[in-house]
Amino acid sequence: MDRRLFLRIAGGGAIAAAAASTAAGCSSALPPEAIAAWRGPGNEPDARRWILAHAILAPHSHNLQSWLVDLSVPDEITLFIDRSRLLPETDPFARQMMMSQGTFLELLDLAAKQRGLRAEITLFPQGMFPPTTVDARPTARIRLVADAAVKPDPLFPQIFLRRTSREAFDAREPSADALQAISASIAGQAVRTGFVGGSQPDLLQQHRRIAMEAWRIELVTPRTVMESLNVLRIGPKEIAQHRDGISINDPLVRALAAVGLFDRSRAPAPDDASTTTQIKEFNANIAATPAFFWMVTEGNDRATQINAGRSYVRAQLAATAAGLSMQPLSQALQEYPEQAGPYAEIHQLLAAPAPRFTVQMWTRLGHAPVIEPSPRRGLDAHILKA
Repeated sequence: MDRRLFLRIAGGGAIAAAAASTAAGCSSALPPEAIAAWRGPGNEPDARRWILAHAILAPHSHNLQSWLVDLSVPDEITLFIDRSRLLPETDPFARQMMMSQGTFLELLDLAAKQRGLRAEITLFPQGMFPPTTVDARPTARIRLVADAAVKPDPLFPQIFLRRTSREAFDAREPSADALQAISASIAGQAVRTGFVGGSQPDLLQQHRRIAMEAWRIELVTPRTVMESLNVLRIGPKEIAQHRDGISINDPLVRALAAVGLFDRSRAPAPDDASTTTQIKEFNANIAATPAFFWMVTEGNDRATQINAGRSYVRAQLAATAAGLSMQPLSQALQEYPEQAGPYAEIHQLLAAPAPRFTVQMWTRLGHAPVIEPSPRRGLDAHILKA
């Protein structure tokens, strides 16, 4: 998922460059066209386009939005993964990318129900991807069928309110009613979920420790840091051009970038102030986090990953409805070699021994400041041309 960055200034030193959700460079200052998708499709007459305009608001790793759709068959949507928008360093087996296909499909399904349509979703109609690679075959084929028995899902209104906050959460713990609503939103799905909070202080501290160590590893591993730097968008021009990735619109950062004072060509050293300061801030946020949420699956094939993504976005929408925020802590769940230690620890802590079980999602959970949405590329960017 998106990272907050402390960027190196050419010639030495560093400056805090918060992601678009921060107070200094909040999304309200983003170019209007970058967040236009969040205004919704309005009176769009084409049902498929109306539905897809909601699906593209789904959460996605690094905000890369790797969704491509083919609309050449009437009343059908064929979904592909955009292989030019992968994260080979931090997500080497594309597990998170498959989950992001799932978040898209779940919002598509919610929007279809809102129109009185049943979305008949067939995963991998031309065969499932192997465990470690993705290819040009579709990830799903969706047939839309009018059905008077279809009822709107109560989570649908939360689509436009959903955010992923990376700010410090306040000390209030989620209420028991909120936790119950989150659990109920994915009842019956093939996932095991759980929460930890202040009533289990020792366990809560173990969660915090693993999260901190996994974040440190990612920040001191040059190739994983560069993967975030490569999708960094600074200032209105870059943000409007790309409408994806990690957006920074702080005036000072923009001024420094405009005169060439940012070095985005190499990763900071582990002892660089830009690294150590970021670690310190992240650790402070984790130390103040009042609760964590997780999802575990038995098995880890591609369909399981997609369905886990569907469950996750439902949980996030339910959290939104309860006034809560979820921020994925993806680092310890990533399969690159340097994360082997935290990966094993979080699986052991959650009684999910690999390879039989996989921790598909692990998040901070709590009350966060109100933030604005992240950029979206717009529907037409996702439609394959004939």
